[in-house]
Amino acid sequence: MTDFLLELRCEEIPARMQLKASEDLARLFTEELAKSGLKPESIDSFVTPRRLALIARNLPLETAAVSEEHKGPRTSAPAQALEGFLRKTGLTQDQLEDRDGVWFATVNKPGRASAEVLAEAIPTVIRAFPWPKSMRWGRASQTTESLRWVRPLQGIVAILGEELVDIEIEGIRSGYATLGHRFHHPGEITIGGAHDYAEKLRACHVIASHQERQSIIEAKAAEAAAAHGYTVIEDKGLVTENAGLTEWPVPLLGDFDPAFLEVPPEVIQLTLRINQKYFVLRDTSGKLAPAFICTANIEAKDGGAAIVAGNRKVLAARLSDARFFWEQDRKTKLEDHAKKLERITFHEKLGTVADKVERVAKLARWLVEEDIIPPLPQAGGAGGGLADLAEQAARLAKADLVTEMVGEFPELQGIMGGYYARAEGLPDAVADAIRDHYKPVGQGDDVPTAPLTVAVSLADKLDTIVSFFAIDEKPTGSKDPFALRRAALGVISLLLDNRLRTKLALPLSKAVEAVEITEFLGALSAAAEQFKGEPFALSNILQPIVLDFFADRLKVQQKEAGVRHDLIDAVFALGGEDDLVRLLARVKALQSFVATDDGTNLLAGYKRAANILKKEGIESPSAPAKAGAQSGAAHPNSELPPSQEHGSLTYTPEPAEAALIAALDAAEPRATASVAAEDFEAAMAALATLRAPIDAFFETVTVNDADEAKRSARLSLLARVRKAVHAVADFSKITG
Repeated sequence: MTDFLLELRCEEIPARMQLKASEDLARLFTEELAKSGLKPESIDSFVTPRRLALIARNLPLETAAVSEEHKGPRTSAPAQALEGFLRKTGLTQDQLEDRDGVWFATVNKPGRASAEVLAEAIPTVIRAFPWPKSMRWGRASQTTESLRWVRPLQGIVAILGEELVDIEIEGIRSGYATLGHRFHHPGEITIGGAHDYAEKLRACHVIASHQERQSIIEAKAAEAAAAHGYTVIEDKGLVTENAGLTEWPVPLLGDFDPAFLEVPPEVIQLTLRINQKYFVLRDTSGKLAPAFICTANIEAKDGGAAIVAGNRKVLAARLSDARFFWEQDRKTKLEDHAKKLERITFHEKLGTVADKVERVAKLARWLVEEDIIPPLPQAGGAGGGLADLAEQAARLAKADLVTEMVGEFPELQGIMGGYYARAEGLPDAVADAIRDHYKPVGQGDDVPTAPLTVAVSLADKLDTIVSFFAIDEKPTGSKDPFALRRAALGVISLLLDNRLRTKLALPLSKAVEAVEITEFLGALSAAAEQFKGEPFALSNILQPIVLDFFADRLKVQQKEAGVRHDLIDAVFALGGEDDLVRLLARVKALQSFVATDDGTNLLAGYKRAANILKKEGIESPSAPAKAGAQSGAAHPNSELPPSQEHGSLTYTPEPAEAALIAALDAAEPRATASVAAEDFEAAMAALATLRAPIDAFFETVTVNDADEAKRSARLSLLARVRKAVHAVADFSKITG
């Protein structure tokens, strides 16, 4: 057993590609060796800006001999088939074995030296490497058959134990030599093998481990900040990026003119992070500090003073640009910026961004006027109520899209609008709504709670979903180019976190009404032609489609909270339950109930009753009509008389039958009243009283009695059981 070292050295690899490339090298190497029966005990991976490397631990010196059996043609097959099989196996006919009229060949492969296997495998790995972007270079690049690599490949080190594995690809031959740090040690280093690789590089100012470089950056950046009374704003992504830009990281602290702090902190933070790859600092009060940390790739003789000075100069120019944008944008009111939205296309079938803003403004006002959003006292002494403020905020929410600052930093859309609104003296509630109306952007993001913000955010997301569904641009599979799934999750979070009590169908209908798209209805339904020009008819087509979409998203969102998707289906299946707050309360009560013995046994009894009724063709009132069935048509058994009181039966019921009738008489009104009062735990408790009577009924009563009156009454009783349970949830949707 011995270790194998592989290093592929090239010009600078983009930082964003390094960690994935390191994983890919280990994976491809392992897969390629496995084809020859070689398997390392473990693999250590290394990556720096100028090299990809791995060490395969404890490789055998040679592969094991293997014996492979191949099935060939029948002995009666044409001679050409036999000849082809012999060529494939490399054997002669007398070496084949006849088994029941079929030729079989046993091919014995002797063990091979691992060095030989590696010499074949590594060029294959290099040529198959899946870089996101790659290039050809030099004279060889004139042909498409030439090697592609992320940057020109310059050297290969391949050492098994202490012996060189001879590899040649595109004129690059493997050797013992690599290069150290570009400035501290530009000359060649001779590597003895895997045992001294990392330490020899370290001696030449190259830290081969990406993870170690990250740890150094984090620790030394924190140390430098603390020495000046600052703390580093945590940014794992930036640590990873800086580790990918350096082979010998040296964090250095610099400062900038505090006058730049008049620019919004988000702008400064993005300028430092995105443009310059600097770490952002806070002072002891938690505010943005007029300082930064850059990561040098050398240990400078002057302690980094010249490096800091150069970075300070570049940063000053960047911050000056940001301050210029800030000042210029504020010279124009948001309402004047908003007029320019007429020049920006939202979607070719949905008009401009200005058209979208108009729809959102109307919907935001409607949400408030219909009391879907709770009332709010007038903000900042502004005239008009919440509806006026909601419409105003919605009309200005997208205005910052045409500003210089958002043009430079698209990540600041909404945020800058909030700053500009506040700067021109608009009410704080309006500024906050503009700033936060995109939220929540994803799982884990803050969910707005301010009524004005909730109104604008809901209106914006509902309009986006309905508009794209109206032109048949629904998400498909893994594709969701307009982020409609994310928008739906945002709507769900807004409704649930703020406990907004509304049937989702109502705002959806209003959103559809505002879209006013008729020429694209044909994509939705062949029946849509008759509804052209009638927005509420369009709502009839879109509403069930969009509600189903929301149901799917709700199941995804609630999965992380431990809510079972089949229970959500069980409540949705009743129809009309699209008040999400009420629906989830119902689902959670149901989940608690089905986890109890009463719930488990009642579910079993329900399913037994439902199966009997299904076998008899007695459909549930809530069951969907079968394809092709005429409206209003019913199965002859689907209109059985309801279970009668004990005294009105034409026969004397058996004790268990009478007990079930009495239990239903008591439980049904209790369950119905509890559901109406939204006391779903009480509704479940009422159903729980049916468990024992149902069990006893099935144990002692024959449903399909020879007496037709008894049979009909007992089927009717089971239908009554199903109906009572369906008052709470459709148990047929519950698995288990």
